[in-house]
Amino acid sequence: MSAAQRSWWGWGLADHAVPAAEVEAMAPLVSQSLGCEVQRREPATLASLQLREPRIAAPHSLSEICSVEVEDRAGHSYGKSFRDVVRGFRGEFPNPPDAVARPRNEAELVSLLDWCGSEGIAAIPYGAGSSVVGGVESGGEWDEQFNGVVSIDLVHLDRVVEVDHESRAALIQAGATGPRLEDQLRPHGLTLRHYPQSFEFSTLGGWIATRSGGHYATGRTHIEDFVESTRMITPRGPMESRRLPGSGAGPSPDRLVAGSEGILGVISEAWMRLQDRPAHKATAAIPFDSFASGVAAARRLAQSSLWPTNCRLLDPGEAAANAGGAGEAILVLGFESAHEPVDADIRAALEICADSGGDVSAGARISGPPGSGSAGETSDAQSASAPHPAESWRSAFLRAPYLRDAMVSLGCIAETFETAVTWDRFDELHQEVTRTAADSLARVCGGGTLTCRFTHVYPDGVAPYFTVLAPSRHGEQLAMWDEVKAAVSEAIFETGGTITHHHAVGRDHRGVYDRQRPDLFAEALGAAKSTLDPDGILNPGVLIDPRRP
Repeated sequence: MSAAQRSWWGWGLADHAVPAAEVEAMAPLVSQSLGCEVQRREPATLASLQLREPRIAAPHSLSEICSVEVEDRAGHSYGKSFRDVVRGFRGEFPNPPDAVARPRNEAELVSLLDWCGSEGIAAIPYGAGSSVVGGVESGGEWDEQFNGVVSIDLVHLDRVVEVDHESRAALIQAGATGPRLEDQLRPHGLTLRHYPQSFEFSTLGGWIATRSGGHYATGRTHIEDFVESTRMITPRGPMESRRLPGSGAGPSPDRLVAGSEGILGVISEAWMRLQDRPAHKATAAIPFDSFASGVAAARRLAQSSLWPTNCRLLDPGEAAANAGGAGEAILVLGFESAHEPVDADIRAALEICADSGGDVSAGARISGPPGSGSAGETSDAQSASAPHPAESWRSAFLRAPYLRDAMVSLGCIAETFETAVTWDRFDELHQEVTRTAADSLARVCGGGTLTCRFTHVYPDGVAPYFTVLAPSRHGEQLAMWDEVKAAVSEAIFETGGTITHHHAVGRDHRGVYDRQRPDLFAEALGAAKSTLDPDGILNPGVLIDPRRP
C-alpha cells in the first residue's frame, strides 16, 4: 500500500472517505438527531500547510531513506484519534516530525537509532499510524529537550520471512500490516487470526507494542497470546528472546516488549503462533428485551467453556444504529473451527441465550466446506437471503472510522472510549459512566448520545466499548471533548475499570494510567528504559516521563 493512497489527515484511504455530497445530505439528519444545526466545512489542503522548517538534516548515508516532504511530515504528526483528526482537518501541525525515515532493513534501523542517539534526536516508532491515544504524536512539552524528531516508519519491513509448518509458526517482520501478512500466510493454509478494527492500517509491530486486542471475543485474542518470540532493536543493541512454546525461566522478555509502546526499542520481527484457516462457521443474532438480560447471557456464555469467536452485546442504541435493531438489545454470536463442525456449539449457546430471555427463533446460519454436510445450511427460521444483523453490524463496524471523519467535517464530536471490569462491578461502572457521560454532554455540549457494546467477554469480566455523538462548534471540538473525556475517565477509574482494554496508553491516557499502575512498577520500567535507551530518545512522554541524561 503506497503512502499516496492514505489520507494524510483522516482515517484510511483517501478515496474511501465519505463523499462530500453524502456528508451534505447527512447534515439535516444529524441536525435533527442532535437538536441543533450542523454545517459541513472543507478540510485543510496540503498546499495550505505551513510546517516549520526541519531542524535537522540526515547524514548522507541515511538521506536516501529520509523524507522531509510536507505530506510525509504532516501524515506522521498524529495518529487517528478524534483529537488527531480534528487537528489534521484544521491544518494544525505546530510540531511535525523533522523527518520521516523508512528503513529498508535492520541495518538501516540500527543506523537511524545511532544517529538519533548521537545527535540528541527523538525517535518515534511508527507502524501504520492508527494509534488513537497519541502514541505516535510528535512534539509536546518534551520537544525542546531534543534537537529534532524523526518518525521511523517500518513500511518496508513487511515480509513473512519463514514459515515453520511443523510448529505452526512464522517469522514475520514488524512492519507487515494485517492484509499484507495474511496474504503471505494464505498460500500455506495458515492465519494469525488477529483482526482489530484497524486491521488494514496497523502492523504486527504496532499490535505487539500496544498489546492489541483482536476482533475475537473469547479465548486467545490479545496479541501477546500469539507471540512465540520477539526481536527488538534498542539503542544498546538487539534484544531477542528464544523461540519456545512456553517457559518458566524468570520474567518473560516478550512480556516486557509487549505493551512497551516504543519506549524501549523498535520491534523488528517476531515469531508468531499461527492457526489453520477456519472452514466451519456459525452465526446468530439474538434480540433481548433488556440490556440487563443480554448482559446475563453474555456472562453465562463467557463462563460456559464454549468459547464463541464472537460474543458482542449491543445495547438498544447501538443495535438500532448499526444492526437493524428496533428498540431491543442484540447479542451477535459466532463460532468457527478449522476442523470440526460447530453446529452443536452454536445450538448450546442459543439454549443459554433462551434461558436468559433471548429470542432465538431466528436460529443460526451454519456453513462448512463442500461435503461437510453443513455447507450453505441455514437452520431454523433465518432466511439465507435476508440481511443478517451480524453482517449489518460488521459492515458498520468497518465503516465507522470513515463516518467519524465525516462527523468531524460537520463540527460534531464523534469518539469512543473503552475499558474492562470484573462482572461483579460491571453494573456499577455502566451506570456511573452512563450518568457521567450524560451529565457532561448536557453541560458541555447541550446534549448528545451514548451507546455501549461489548467487544470481549471473559469468565471473570467484560470489556464495554462506548460511542459518543454530540453537537459541538467548529473550533471548540477539542476543548469540549477533552472535558467530557476527563469526566468519563475519572468515572471509569473510580468504579474499578482500566483506562484502556486494547487502545493502549499513549500520551492521552497517561494521567489515569499513572494512578492505575503501581508506583514501584513505574520505577522498574524507568530503570529498564535507562538501560535499553540511555539517551532517552525513544517515544518521549509515553508510559513514563521523558528522561534525558
